[in-house]
Amino acid sequence: MGSGRGFVWANMFVRPEEDTRTDGGFRGERATLVGYLRDQRLTLELKCAGLDAEALARRSVEPSDLSLLGLVRHLAGVEQKWFRGVMAGQEIRRHYRTPDAPDGEFTGAVADPAVVAEAWAVWRAEIAFAERLVAEAPDLDVVGDVDGERMALREVLVHMIEEYARHNGHADFLRERIDGRVGQ
Repeated sequence: MGSGRGFVWANMFVRPEEDTRTDGGFRGERATLVGYLRDQRLTLELKCAGLDAEALARRSVEPSDLSLLGLVRHLAGVEQKWFRGVMAGQEIRRHYRTPDAPDGEFTGAVADPAVVAEAWAVWRAEIAFAERLVAEAPDLDVVGDVDGERMALREVLVHMIEEYARHNGHADFLRERIDGRVGQ
């Protein structure tokens, strides 16, 4: 049995003519990987658009402590780890995580406008760093270090696309539970 719901644009995030994401069509390996990662990042923003702090922090799929705000905070940390830590070799202190709060990106995602603003600012700063690093890399064979193992930039980009795609699927369910909006 179906849900009885039919397709209506009002339940979607954005009409096709207003969608800033691409539909593929990239030329070359770097453009393809960068383009698909950009689209996944934009998808996360779409799934969070128009929500206040309470809705962004809502843990709408019990018993999970996932929230849209938690996903933004988590993905800021993922960006930080892979681009600053692995590829740039920087010593980092992970955003939102401490020894006492290893899941702090999720548990600290509270309904406070200041927490929301800070999460978006950190996420955007990490993306800006990543975009500069990728743009300045001479090629995708540049390697970083993951616990003593070498990893090429292309592998990191593929991993990031996978990471966002998985969490954007989570975001679909969270958003639908919040206000009925469905994935796109």
